[in-house]
Amino acid sequence: MTTVFETRFPELTLFKRGKVRDIYDLGENLLLVATDRISAYDVIMGEPVPEKGKMLTRISLYWFDIMKSIIPHHVVESDVSRFPENARQYADNLEGRSMLVQKVRPLPVECIVRGYLSGSGWKTYQQDGTVCGIRLPDGLKESDRLPEPIFTPSTKGEMHEHDINISFEETVDRIGKDLAEKVRDISLEIYMKGAEIADSRGIIIADTKFEFGLDENDQLILIDEILTPDSSRFWPRDRYAPGGPQPSFDKQYLRDYLNSVNWDKEPPPPELPPEVLENTRQKYAEAMNILVK
Repeated sequence: MTTVFETRFPELTLFKRGKVRDIYDLGENLLLVATDRISAYDVIMGEPVPEKGKMLTRISLYWFDIMKSIIPHHVVESDVSRFPENARQYADNLEGRSMLVQKVRPLPVECIVRGYLSGSGWKTYQQDGTVCGIRLPDGLKESDRLPEPIFTPSTKGEMHEHDINISFEETVDRIGKDLAEKVRDISLEIYMKGAEIADSRGIIIADTKFEFGLDENDQLILIDEILTPDSSRFWPRDRYAPGGPQPSFDKQYLRDYLNSVNWDKEPPPPELPPEVLENTRQKYAEAMNILVK
């Protein structure tokens, strides 16, 4: 089982290291490499989850293909043998965990859709009955299914910066009314299609995050990753019981461990025991094996 925490390709130009992905500038396109880094509360853990990057890549490619009827995506090529020659020399580290993608201008918001009341949404609902300024019915319990999915965007924090939930009005202020309405409507459409497919296979997608960019012709493009355990809450449908936290196939298990050791959610993170890393890997693998057909 191979593990890649960080890539170093001397012959390529490093553009950026994100929480999970190392991005290289290949001129016409970018090379996205999904490492095995894992973050929680916007902080990168010190230990990798073996094979995680490969699982994220496989899941994303599956969903990108399904959703292309709704919106174009940024993937140009995922077969390493067809990458530019200067990248192919690193095939051992790229195989299964990389994508050649189109260059776009990323939008400065993260597009979150919630179908169930959990996480930060549950916290704010308990305070004032709203999520990102959206009034919800009284009397909802933690993990309840919402009457309909809601669009609850957030800021897009840089490394070690926490994302902050914002209202739709604030999104309009950041990217304009027409574009805000477009990403809202497309995010909801993608979520509903993905949730229906996942539900048919026994997984509830409680919430998820999408990212978008504009190409050189100002066409909206779906970028980054899509409907993965890193960007979504996946719950087993046969164990769903509203009224508290749910068992999951995502990194909620890791968050729960970090909360159990009273970490303050600021760098540096605590060291993760081998069993926590292995259990996290198994949850990601289970989600991939159920979803990707």
